[in-house]
Amino acid sequence: MAITVFKDSSYSLSTLLEEIDRGEIALPDIQRPFVWKPAKVRDLFDSMYRGFPVGNLLFWATGAEMGARRIGTHAHEAAPRLMIVDGQQRLTSLYSVLTGKDVLRDDYTSSRIRIAFRPRDGSFEVADAAVARDPEFIPDISILWDGGGRGKKVREFLKRLEAKRGELAEDQRDDLEEAIDRLYDLRNYPFKVLELGANVDEEQVADVFVRINSEGVRLGQADFILTLMSVWWEEGRKQLEAFARDARIPPAGPSPANPFIDPSADQMLRVVAGLALRRGRLRYVYQVLRGKDLETGEISAAIREKQFAALREAQAETLDLTNWNEFLKAVRRAGYRGRGMISSENNLMFSYLMYLIGHRDYDIDRRTLREAIAQWFFMTSLTGRYTGNFESRVEQDLRRIAEAKSGEYFMATLSGIIDTALTEDYWTIQLPSSLETSSAYGPTVFAYSASLVLLNARPLFSPLHLGELLDPSTHAPRAAVERHHLFPKAYLTRIGVDRTVQRNQIANYAFVEWPDNAKIGDSPPSEYFPALFEENTPQQQKQARFWHALPEGWEQMEYQDFLQQRRVLIAEVVRAAFARLRTGQLPDEEVIPPRLPQRSVEDLLAEMETERVEFKSSAYFSYRPDIPERIITESVLKTVAAFLNSSGGTLAIGIADDGEILGIQADLDKKNVDGDRYIGSLTTAIRSSLGPLASTMAKIQLEAVNGVQVALVHVAPSPEPIYAKVSKGDRIFFARVNNSTRILEGPDLVGYVKQRWA
Repeated sequence: MAITVFKDSSYSLSTLLEEIDRGEIALPDIQRPFVWKPAKVRDLFDSMYRGFPVGNLLFWATGAEMGARRIGTHAHEAAPRLMIVDGQQRLTSLYSVLTGKDVLRDDYTSSRIRIAFRPRDGSFEVADAAVARDPEFIPDISILWDGGGRGKKVREFLKRLEAKRGELAEDQRDDLEEAIDRLYDLRNYPFKVLELGANVDEEQVADVFVRINSEGVRLGQADFILTLMSVWWEEGRKQLEAFARDARIPPAGPSPANPFIDPSADQMLRVVAGLALRRGRLRYVYQVLRGKDLETGEISAAIREKQFAALREAQAETLDLTNWNEFLKAVRRAGYRGRGMISSENNLMFSYLMYLIGHRDYDIDRRTLREAIAQWFFMTSLTGRYTGNFESRVEQDLRRIAEAKSGEYFMATLSGIIDTALTEDYWTIQLPSSLETSSAYGPTVFAYSASLVLLNARPLFSPLHLGELLDPSTHAPRAAVERHHLFPKAYLTRIGVDRTVQRNQIANYAFVEWPDNAKIGDSPPSEYFPALFEENTPQQQKQARFWHALPEGWEQMEYQDFLQQRRVLIAEVVRAAFARLRTGQLPDEEVIPPRLPQRSVEDLLAEMETERVEFKSSAYFSYRPDIPERIITESVLKTVAAFLNSSGGTLAIGIADDGEILGIQADLDKKNVDGDRYIGSLTTAIRSSLGPLASTMAKIQLEAVNGVQVALVHVAPSPEPIYAKVSKGDRIFFARVNNSTRILEGPDLVGYVKQRWA
């Protein structure tokens, strides 16, 4: 015979309401706030009135020992015997209507549920002004159960109806009274209740809930913990609720309201649990709050009381308005100015957890802690540290922090985690690659905006500081600054870039004041940029190029080349801003990142092959039948790698060693491509062999000479060593030695790298 995890019971509605009032059944407001529309409540009463079934209720035994009391100022109250798992919306609706009490909405406002009843035809309506004026209706059926005398209420209804309709016949009065009596008797409506035993764990409860819940709602671990708080510490649950509610109300005094986040009770609970129990997984938090020994599996009242005591202490720290508002200063210190720059609320809330650990457990000076948490928040926001499977990441970080024996150790641990996340590869490879997106709401986009704030940058063409213009407290009809398409969308469409995802690349945006944006319109950058930019002094121009990551001569560039170069430069701006945040100083603020050399074929022929100039007859076509295409292509890649690892340079494809101009038509014919696809093919080859960074440091353009096209690959010096993946291996290092490309290995390689990138 199958083993069941529940018992089948039956309760009348009046019994359910009585047990809720006595505290035997927990009906928490916050477990899942009341979200039913009044029309759904109306339909519930209509179904019950007609004798239809309205579904089972699912309860879960709390396991409260006989005589167990709640925690807090109302400790005289007994802990509930049962908590509701499924059917809360139905039971809340019935409780509210039959008792006339308010319900708590999901926006933390309270309201009455008013349902009207027309005895003539037994119909229900949501009460409104029109219904209230209609004498056919009892405008609020709650009055029938309010203890004021049902007979009196019926007589008042009939008197009001006769005043409007005239005297009623005796059989009419009887029919109306019978309909009202039938409505009143809904208090005896029978509910079938399934009661899960106290030994059933939360995973089984969640599974049962999903299987029987027709609306597919899934219980989260926070639901279980908040419900558990309703059983053992209702006062604490209400404190979380109040904090979440007050954060949504414009402040008239000290308040949790802020420009970054409207925290939910669930989010505050995660911080409280992390501070109290050093756990990031709410499943473990729930188990220990039930009093479960995670090693033996036994449940103990002593363990429960100990863990709830820790929770109470941590919650007091978490909901302390001084702590909360001091932490928010760290968010502002990181350059963030409002919720429009917050890509993940988890990053903000778990940074608050780190702030509280540093403050409470290590007593770190608030100003020192603010600087450390500002750096931490910037890192977590930039990298999206607490997105996706964030609970395991939080657990890992809390374990690292737990090893800290002092405030200095705590600070060093945070710094070490930051260093591990923001490596050289991250700055030079991952970050530029992540900027290859049209998503306007990604973490790297917002980090770049925060970086401009940290650098005291000004919008392009503007004398005002960006941080002031991003102030969320201003509410003008039009935003003070707008993100302007450096290559306007209409212009890009005219030149054949018609895909929205290409036109709206993040690297095509810059902050400008809205009047400048309107003035620019659809003009190509080669027209609008020089005229507006020349209004600035040379020093202002230099700063603006740095802040806005504008390559020299960008307004004349091919669009795709511009995007590639600007992504690298944006990453450099973010890196410089983080350096300012971490050290308080900006290293080399006036230094513009290295630019690509821009030389024409005429310039190259005048110089011929040197340390920074190389000619190749082709990239794919072999002018000698004994040399395969692979060798031809690798020769090009080796030269690009050598330029990257040296001082940069230009590779001309379509010019023989002696300077004879051959053109690239043989390559185009061999690959059956046009010029644009040829550039794309070379870019892909560079990326595949030398890596993403290399492809952003090499600009390819075509130049017409004597009726043929020559491909010029302008290569900037790399900020880190570049290793090539070629037929000889996947870690080959090439460098320029005079006018040739050489492989460096062993001690020569070590010495070169040390000298070049020291």
